Amino acid sequence: MNLETVNNVYFIGIGGIGMSALARYFVANGKQVAGYDKTATDITRSLQDLGVKIHFNDSVSEIDATYLDSKSTLVVYTPAIPKGHSEFNYFKDNGFYLLKRSAVLGEITRQTMCLAVAGTHGKTTTTSILGHLLNACNAPVTAFLGGISENYNSNLIINGTEVTVVEADEFDRSFLTLSPDLACITSMDADHLDIYGNAEELVKTFKDFSECIKPNGKLFVKNGLPLKGITYGIEDDSDYSAQNISIENGHYVFDVKTPTGTHKDFKFSLPGRHNLSNAIIAIAMAAEYGCAYKDLSQALETYKGVKRRFTYQIKTEYFVFIDDYAHHPEEINAVHQAVREMYPDKKVLAIFQPHLFSRTRDFIDGFAESLSKFDELLLLDIYPAREVPIEGVTSEWLLNKIENSNKKLVQKSNLINEIKKSDAQIVLTIGAGDIGEEVKHIKEAFYVEN
Repeated sequence: MNLETVNNVYFIGIGGIGMSALARYFVANGKQVAGYDKTATDITRSLQDLGVKIHFNDSVSEIDATYLDSKSTLVVYTPAIPKGHSEFNYFKDNGFYLLKRSAVLGEITRQTMCLAVAGTHGKTTTTSILGHLLNACNAPVTAFLGGISENYNSNLIINGTEVTVVEADEFDRSFLTLSPDLACITSMDADHLDIYGNAEELVKTFKDFSECIKPNGKLFVKNGLPLKGITYGIEDDSDYSAQNISIENGHYVFDVKTPTGTHKDFKFSLPGRHNLSNAIIAIAMAAEYGCAYKDLSQALETYKGVKRRFTYQIKTEYFVFIDDYAHHPEEINAVHQAVREMYPDKKVLAIFQPHLFSRTRDFIDGFAESLSKFDELLLLDIYPAREVPIEGVTSEWLLNKIENSNKKLVQKSNLINEIKKSDAQIVLTIGAGDIGEEVKHIKEAFYVEN
């Protein structure tokens, strides 16, 4: 199906962060867009504000008649939808053209100059930095983000259609549909073992992704990964690296060493060495694309971050509340490093909601080790997402493995009362489930008092 000739696009799972970015893209390109999701969220409401028709019952009868013409409608679906989904089966049985979100992105990247960001951690932040840098340098770019950019209050940046910036998502091997000109791999830690079975298979698939790059394209890799490419890192001998790093007024100040020379006094406001690493690879890819370092320096200084990626909800002299999407032990370690670097003498309370039964089972010891590092811990029940419960895999099992005398299993309904019992000056909410919905309630409860 030629995307140019499609009139109508229907999304099954339209509220997903990647799906909604595609929906926005098609709206911006003059298509009629509608879709289904199981729950209403801020994302679905913002799409409805754009005129997108969305319903929340899995029922063919609720689909607008406009989208029931198989010749003029493209159906885009997420692999996270359950088997037996009646709308999906209706479209499949009636000859509609169905594509996974990743396949649609693949079609778009094939026709454009594509910069793709892969890796088990850091994709969304890196993609949003890269999209912001290219946009600020006035490149004709469309950036599809896996989160809501603080600069644009959107998961889509549009300044033209000749260049695309995309997250290359390893879940379900979907990134193998992409055709990038420039690609990076930020990390290859074991994850999604429900899909891959073991870490070796995951690494093999990242190698397969590196072979999807167009002829004469370039691969960038985090220094130390077992792949050949242009390397990047922090205070090391990489092709691109951050050097002479200092912290001034809560900002990183650093020099960028490149294959052709060193560029001084870059400023970056996101805490954590992992975020500084994300900034370095975004700078490297933007420079290889053709942006001038002087412009990149100015653009980076104006970058504000991504919602739910070390996002300050409250920031006063006496009390700080930070929200982060971390849902893997390595990501939690990165958040811990960032908060200790910025607030070395403050007491830290972490609130964590595990995401997926399978991930909790696969990394139980890693989660226990990373969560033990905080001064206090409140643990919520596991968020199931697409899964059914696994016998014996519970938050209580995880809690018992955590070596921390200040730990407690709590219900969301009692969360604010438990936070109020703590004298911690720094409060963190961590997780990829619906813990984000609690953030506004916590902010309301503590904003007046602090």
